[in-house]
Amino acid sequence: MSDAPIISIRGLTKSYHVGDVDVHALRGVDLDVARGEFLSIIGPSGSGKSTLFHIIGGLTPPTSGSIHIDGQDLLRMSESDRTNLRKKSVGFVFQKYNLLPTLTGRGNIDIARDIAGNNGAREPWFEEVVGLLGIAQRLGHKPRAMSGGEQQRVAIARAIVNRPAILLADEPTGNLDTENSNAVLRLLRDLNDRLGQTVLMITHNPEAAAYGHRIKTMRDGRMIE
Repeated sequence: MSDAPIISIRGLTKSYHVGDVDVHALRGVDLDVARGEFLSIIGPSGSGKSTLFHIIGGLTPPTSGSIHIDGQDLLRMSESDRTNLRKKSVGFVFQKYNLLPTLTGRGNIDIARDIAGNNGAREPWFEEVVGLLGIAQRLGHKPRAMSGGEQQRVAIARAIVNRPAILLADEPTGNLDTENSNAVLRLLRDLNDRLGQTVLMITHNPEAAAYGHRIKTMRDGRMIE
């Protein structure tokens, strides 16, 4: 792993106005994530971890503070630049898979390639990814014909097919049973170990968090350890 952090955050805050009340979702978060690290962020609902996830992914702006992603100052980016960041540098894996029901597994992966402008012939990397995830035989099926574990594996393939610098996983096992949860977590760790993929996973589950190299805990909008 390089000593230079791929994610560097200082004094990050995020406040929302709800009626006449200010809700402080983040209260001065500092965080460094090393390139090639698998970091788990754990905390209860309302701790601020999902807000942090969305800011790191360029999906919502912070109220104050600084954040650098893969050497880029996120707060100085235009909306177009942030869109390009999401296309090429950050992959997302969500709890609910977010697969398009009318497309096959292959189609769901290919749409990510198309959005990033990689709509030519599939590279050997594509086959390596689907082989590593064990979904080569399921790519012709639509999501309704797949198990939850298979759908999440397709979602992971979609997230990494464009070789993003960072994989953000938001409660990736929240909809899975124990067997499939463990399988998906092992795959994330394998992606990290074999491919050097930087993984930042948020979870409320201590057993899931233990798959990371390091665990940070959030509570009331702050990193407490």
